[in-house]
Amino acid sequence: MTIEEFRAAIKREFGNNLEHATPANVRHFLDEMSMRVLQDRLFQRFELSESKTTYEEILRDFFVRVLDRPKDEAVILLWTMAFELAFSMLEVDLAERLGGLFGDME
Repeated sequence: MTIEEFRAAIKREFGNNLEHATPANVRHFLDEMSMRVLQDRLFQRFELSESKTTYEEILRDFFVRVLDRPKDEAVILLWTMAFELAFSMLEVDLAERLGGLFGDME
């Protein structure tokens, strides 16, 4: 996917200024993007050979490998990661603030 195609998909999904982005639809969009990327490899055998054992090591490895990617691919990877992290933090913040309004409903 080129950066232009990615930009168009983002604007189509969330509007020109991301005005339609919510934690729920951001998560759904990113899941669908991942499925499109993995579509060709879904029925192939995966070999897991992860040598990193902590989340911190995995993040470091991700950022090092992104530096070696083509520019468009690196921008898309970094943008989607930042978008996901920002909206997941927003979701946690909203849950904390709104949780008091509804109390323990279980």
